[in-house]
Amino acid sequence: MRSALSFTVNMLRLGVLFLCAVSAILLGTPPSQAHIPPHNETARVARFVAHHCDWGALATISSHEPVKGQPFANVFSVSDGPRGHGSGVPYFYLTAIEISVQDLQLNANASLTMSLAQTPYCREKHYDPQSPLCAHIILSGIIEKVEGNENDTAKIALFRRHPEMAQWPPDHNWFFAKLNITNIWVLDYFGGIKTVTPDEYYKAKP
Repeated sequence: MRSALSFTVNMLRLGVLFLCAVSAILLGTPPSQAHIPPHNETARVARFVAHHCDWGALATISSHEPVKGQPFANVFSVSDGPRGHGSGVPYFYLTAIEISVQDLQLNANASLTMSLAQTPYCREKHYDPQSPLCAHIILSGIIEKVEGNENDTAKIALFRRHPEMAQWPPDHNWFFAKLNITNIWVLDYFGGIKTVTPDEYYKAKP
């Protein structure tokens, strides 16, 4: 009896270890355990933040009264790829019903802000979200609908990070989109904001 119980307990322990190993492979290293690149390697920092953030604030030019023509910020889920396999490209899952998407249909220019304040990294170090040490990036460019084979890339990137998306109402005519980045700003240390070119950004290895 005791031997059978001991065997069952050991099997359960092995099962838990197996699930943890699988989770680590699928999800990658969480931001609290990952090492943020040195602040003098600005492009790598930008890629690090873009990969470890699951959502960001997207600013559009409003097409709706009473703020028509003014900046309008809204929260969107985002992903540049499965954990540990980031491409640097911010992908979105959008519907024309959404108010900010209606803005983008008239003016596709947008800015996306993502901050490590949403991750354990800043919370564990007790960094205030506004502190330069709590790294954040601002990406600006054009929101474009994803076409062709890139649809599969965007779907994997988003649905792996945000599995709930697969269950969202199909009658909303969801589509995949990306931010075609033209400008990048990084704030990860004292002394002011820094800039990175898209070419430097995509060549960096976070």
